[in-house]
Amino acid sequence: MDARTSTERGVGSAIEFEGFFRTQYPELVGFCFLLTGQSAEAEDLAQEALVRAFEKWDRVSAMESPVGYVYRTACNLNRHRLRRLRVRARKALWASARPDEISASEDRSEILTALRSLSSGQRAAVVLVEWIGMDADEAGDILSIKGASVRSRVHRAKVVLRERLADEHD
Repeated sequence: MDARTSTERGVGSAIEFEGFFRTQYPELVGFCFLLTGQSAEAEDLAQEALVRAFEKWDRVSAMESPVGYVYRTACNLNRHRLRRLRVRARKALWASARPDEISASEDRSEILTALRSLSSGQRAAVVLVEWIGMDADEAGDILSIKGASVRSRVHRAKVVLRERLADEHD
């Protein structure tokens, strides 16, 4: 292969990606908005997913479903974003406990203890659905399980939390 053929192929790839970008970007942003509930976050996720696809476009374009690759990348990026948010929220929760709010601190401590007693799957489902406000299907996409499984986990987790928190107050 000479340099011109390689260059022409690179230009052709870029043009091919540009068409892919133009057709997929609006729908991908909409999908990401459903995941995040925030326009700016949705655009950031969509753009990052497409940048990653562009970086590997020779391989991605040869895949059976380049669209699926981009959507999966967006889901993974959102999962990482949620992990970072969870860490920040945990730090903020602990940092916000003030000595003059003793009863609030005790309540927080009881709730965290009860949450820690859940299995990791139940805890993740409860946090995504009840705290972050996702529906079961969105949470299922993030957890790589079905929405019905998320609903089941949330239900079982609520039963456990009610029992544990009721025992604490009795």
